[in-house]
Amino acid sequence: MNKISPLAFVHPEAKLGDNNIIGPFCYIDKDTVLGDNNVLQNSVTIHVGARIGNNNEFFPGASISTKPQDLKFKGEQTTCEVGDNNSIRENVTISRGTASKGKTVVGNNNLLMETVHVAHDCVLGSGLIIGNSTKFAGEVVVDDNAIVSANVLVHQFCHIAGYVMIQGGCRFSQDIPPYIIAGKEPTRYCSINLIGLRRRGFSNETIQNIHEAYRLLYSKGILKEGIEEIKKNLEVTKEIQYIIDFVESSQRGIIR
Repeated sequence: MNKISPLAFVHPEAKLGDNNIIGPFCYIDKDTVLGDNNVLQNSVTIHVGARIGNNNEFFPGASISTKPQDLKFKGEQTTCEVGDNNSIRENVTISRGTASKGKTVVGNNNLLMETVHVAHDCVLGSGLIIGNSTKFAGEVVVDDNAIVSANVLVHQFCHIAGYVMIQGGCRFSQDIPPYIIAGKEPTRYCSINLIGLRRRGFSNETIQNIHEAYRLLYSKGILKEGIEEIKKNLEVTKEIQYIIDFVESSQRGIIR
């Protein structure tokens, strides 16, 4: 049975699973779906197009599936998909998609801290930690197990790879390749994410190979030549292949 405060509004066309807690002054619009065991603290707004999984907690002021802040949006039917086991903290805003991709996606087991903004058509993976006041512009992609610190500004269409640590206060308009620490001004490669990789169970040998891959990649003035050096000198494990694929497919170029 759902526990819905008498001070909350739930549209009769909203679809709710079981054991949800809906606090006072929450607003759940039509064309919304909530799974099971979600907690909406007070003053949470769930807009049209929200598709929310199970075991999520939304803190006061969170606004999910908002109308995109994109002048090209003409009211098309789009969605905002939030997976399972997410902690969405105070005043987080997540826009729904536009005609470009049709949906904004947030995966599972993520922590989005206070006043994070996720714009239209973003795709956020799982296992992410996103710091206070970080802003993702439209169509940003973040792979699994990334950590993005506070007050980071991410340009539209950027791709942030997995297992990275991005230092607080960064702003960038190029892609962040996997397994690294990015920071300083302008944002650039600082080192591999050594502590993060050890915490995730990467072996010393794998970490050393990743370190060597970046030494080779950045040893050349042209990234294509750096990739050729990696292929020539290193065993192409799945981790090294991830680096190669990421760099070769980057549309905006990677940070230097």
